This record gives sequence, C-alpha cells and structure tokens, in this order.
Amino acid sequence: MRYIILIGLVFFAFAEVNAQDLASYIQEAEKNNPEIQAFELRYNIAEEKVNEVNTFPNTEVSAGYFVSEPETRTGAQRARFSVKQMLPWFGTITARENYASSVAETQYMDITIAKRKLALSVSQSYYKLYAIRAKQLVLDENIELLETYERLALTSLEVGKASAVDVLRLQIRQNELVQQKEVLEQDYLAEQAVFNNLLNRDENIAVVVVNQMIVPEEDVLVLTDNLQLNPELIKYDKLYESIEEAELLNQKESAPNIGFGLDYVPVSERPDMSFIDNGKDIVMPMVSISIPIFNNKYKSITKQNELKQLEINSQKEDRLNKLETLLAQAQYNRNSTRIMFNVQTDNLKQANDAEEILIKNYETGTIDFNDVLDVQELQLKFQINLIESTKGYYLESALINYLVNK
Repeated sequence: MRYIILIGLVFFAFAEVNAQDLASYIQEAEKNNPEIQAFELRYNIAEEKVNEVNTFPNTEVSAGYFVSEPETRTGAQRARFSVKQMLPWFGTITARENYASSVAETQYMDITIAKRKLALSVSQSYYKLYAIRAKQLVLDENIELLETYERLALTSLEVGKASAVDVLRLQIRQNELVQQKEVLEQDYLAEQAVFNNLLNRDENIAVVVVNQMIVPEEDVLVLTDNLQLNPELIKYDKLYESIEEAELLNQKESAPNIGFGLDYVPVSERPDMSFIDNGKDIVMPMVSISIPIFNNKYKSITKQNELKQLEINSQKEDRLNKLETLLAQAQYNRNSTRIMFNVQTDNLKQANDAEEILIKNYETGTIDFNDVLDVQELQLKFQINLIESTKGYYLESALINYLVNK
C-alpha cells in the first residue's frame, strides 16, 4: 500500500533517450516550419545578389542615318554606328560582390536565430507536456490508493471501527482527483496543439513524451563567455562587417569610371573625283571618363555608414546586457528549482513514513481516516511540487542552452 512516486530512472540514461526523442521533434520542426523556410528563401535571394552585382554596365549601341548627307573631302557620310562600354574603377565589382556576400551572411544568421528559438519553443512545450502527463499518472496512483483506503474503511465500517462519513469523505476525495485528471487532459490537448503547430502538422497528432524525468545531482558547467557566441550577438557583428563592406564599395564608386567605344561612319565615293581615300569609311576609337566632381553624395554615405556602425555597437551592447540578465535569471531560477526539488523529495519521504505509521495502526485496529486523507493530500501536494520543480528545472536549462550553447 505504500506509494512512492518515482520521477526518474538514472538521469544520464534519461538524458540520452530524452535527447534523442526531443532532437527528432526539433529536426521535424526545423524541416516543416514556414518561418524558417521563409528565412532560407530570403537567404537564397541574398546569395543570388552576388551574381547580380558581378556585371558591367550595359553596352551602349547606337545607329543613325543622315537624312541630308554631309559632304566631306572623301565623300558623303551616309550613317553613323557607335558602340560604347563603361567600366567601373578597378576593384569596384569585387567590392560589390563582397558587400552582397556580407549581406547574405547576415541573412544566414536570421536562419540560425530562428532555428535556435524554434528549438527552445519545442523543448519548452515538450517539458510542459511531460509535466501534465506526469501529474495525470500521479493522480491515477492516488486514486488507486484512495480506493484501497476506501476498501479498508468499508472493512472497518463492518466491524464498527469507522463511520459511513469516513467512507463518503474518501469517495469525495476520489471524485475531486478524477475531476483534476479530466482538467489536466484538456490542458494536455491544448499544449499538444501548441506543440504540433510548432512542428507545422495536424493539431490532433498524439505526442509521445517520456514518463520519467529527474533533476541531476550536478549541473553542467555554464560557460558565460559563450554568451558572446550567441547568434543574436553574432548577427550584430555581421551587420557591422556589412557596413564596412558598404563603405569600401562607396569609396570605389566615388572613383572615376572609364569608357571605351568605337564610331563607324560609312562614306560614299565621290563620282566626279579619283583619289586614294575616295569613299574611305571613318573608324574612330574613343575613350571617355566619368569624374564625380560633385561628390557630396559619397561623403554623405560615408558619414551615414559611420553612424550606422555606432548604432549597431549600441544595439549589440544593449542586447548583450539583456541576454546577460536572462542568463543570470535562468541560472537563479534553475538553482531555486533544484532547492525546491530536494525539499519536496524530503517532504515526500516523511509523508510516506507517516503513511506507514497509519498502516501499522490499522493492523492494531486504531486507524484514523481523517489522518489518512490529510497524509494523502500532503503526498499529492509534494508529488505535484516535485513534477513542477522538475519541469521548471528543464525549462530553465533549455533557456540556458539557448543562450550559451555553441
């Protein structure tokens, strides 16, 4: 009749199994999540921009026909054909490619952040589902325990050692636990819908969670320096680098552009004259240069880039402060849940000892069913608290992993 809730096997064995199950759910979520798919498409577009900028300006081709043919010494000019190609300053195209690549790297960080946040959400929902299911199992065990006590009360009632009120109180308590279990079932269905939506699948698909979890005796060492490697902060570094590349491109674009061209003019022969160059066509190579004399535009862009870099540094510092606060709070909360877990474990052991005493009293014919209900209520309270502390521990651990894991 003695009941002791077991919240785990060996932690490391659990960690291996649980990690495998949870990892498969996370992989499915990453594969199906539409937000991540949108980020990946955005990244593909940014990558394609590299090919877009690896081009020269359009080649200019023109043709004209002289309605009134101008006469020259060698004959009348009939038409004019021109071709011209402008070329950017040396290294400009490479600078454009580098800038486009840096923008693509920034977009890739959005994918990494989205996957990381999705993994955190899936993990948190998974642990909530575990807690609800574990509470249902605890209620089942307590209902069975109360049914056993009810049979004892009925036996005692027959021999005059218990009253009908004792039996009714035990039955009422069972009804309350059944009600709590039914409410938990609705909570489970609601959280299951949340979990399935994270995986972008039908809300009614059953989610399999582990039945047993336990708080480990020691925590994994948290390397706070790894916080600097969080993708949310790395993204600011990538943004800063993209501004640097934008400034290099701006300097290149502020340089002159060089153009090369060729004009061809067909000339008609003069019928009334005979000389060597009579009717000789005109071929004229050309070189042009585009000089940005009024370059206030490029100076302004340089100033804007400097201000953008200062803005990015401020944003990164602000985000770092917030992440450090989140990490410190998560560590504090995890330590608190560990303390709660240890205290509730001791309380449950003492409640179980009290139950043993009551059973021994029954064997001697002196059982008080009011005490039985009180002890059972304490046992359930401590069991629920154990589950809550276990859930809280893993929720905070998931947040810590999000913040400092590489």
